[in-house]
Amino acid sequence: MNITLTGSLGHIGKPLTAILVKHGHSVTVISSDPARRSAIEQAGGSAAIGTVNDPEFLAKAFSGADAVYTMVPPVSYMDESIDPVGQFSSIGRNYFQAITSANVKHVVNLSSWGAHRDNGTGGIVGTYYLEKIMNQLPDDVGLVHIRPASFYYNLFGFIPSIRYTGKISACYGGEDLTVLVAPEDIAVAVAEELESLVVRRDVRYVASDELSCNAVAKVLGTAIGKPGLQWEIISEEQAMQNLTVAGLPSKSAAMLVELQSGHHKGLTSEDYMQHKPVLGKVKIADFAKEFAAAFQKQVS
Repeated sequence: MNITLTGSLGHIGKPLTAILVKHGHSVTVISSDPARRSAIEQAGGSAAIGTVNDPEFLAKAFSGADAVYTMVPPVSYMDESIDPVGQFSSIGRNYFQAITSANVKHVVNLSSWGAHRDNGTGGIVGTYYLEKIMNQLPDDVGLVHIRPASFYYNLFGFIPSIRYTGKISACYGGEDLTVLVAPEDIAVAVAEELESLVVRRDVRYVASDELSCNAVAKVLGTAIGKPGLQWEIISEEQAMQNLTVAGLPSKSAAMLVELQSGHHKGLTSEDYMQHKPVLGKVKIADFAKEFAAAFQKQVS
C-alpha cells in the first residue's frame, strides 16, 4: 500500500513509520522541517517537506495514497495567543480539502478522548471540532478517529512540583481514575486501521493502563526513590495560581485547569468508559523507568 503520514517522526510518527515500513508498505512522511528528510529516508520512508497549513501541498502529498494518517501538531501552552479550537478547525479544513482533492478513500485521524464534548475539557476541546469537520467527508471515504487517553509523557509536567514541594498537585488526583497511553501503543492501533481498508466510520479508543492517581504516584515515587509520593487534589484557584507563578500565560493556565477539573469530574472519560478498548502493552511500570531518568536529569 501507499500510505502518507502527517506528524513527521514524532512520538507516534516514528514507531508508526517503523511498523509500516516493516510490513512492506511505501510510506511518505510529511514534515515541516527540511532537516528531517535524512532521518525519514533512513527510517525507510519518503519525505514530503511542507506544512499542514497549506492544503495544496497536502493534496499533492496525499495524491496516490491508499490511506492517510492525519494529526494536528500540538499547541504550545506558552503561546499567549493559544487557540486550540481555531487551530484544530483550520487544519481540519485543510485536511478535508486535501483529502477530497486527492480522492483519498481511507483516513485515520488522531483525535483525543474527550472529543465527544464541546466544553469542559480545556485545550482538547479542539478535537471535537476537528472530528465534526472530518465527518463531513463523502460517504465513500473510510474514516476512523483514534482517541488516545492521556499520554504518559504528560506526567513529566509534574516533575517541578515533585522537586519543589515533594508531591504532585493538580485539580484531579487521589483515587480519581486516570487512563494513560504510550505513543507506541497508539502507533500499533493506527497501523492496524491504516492497513484495514474496510470503508466505515468509527471511533477507536487507545489506552495502555488504567489506575488511580494514587497508584500512579506510588509507582513513580518508588522509581525516583520517593515511595511516599502523594498526589493531592487542589482547588481550581490554587492550580491557577501555581501555573501562572510557573510562567504560563493566564489563558493557557485556565485551559489546563479546565482540563484537570474535567478529568476529576469524569467529563473527559465519560464516553471512554462506555467504549473501553483492550489495553496496550506499555504499562506504568515501564514508563516509570523513563520518568525516573527524566527526574534525575532535572535534579542533577
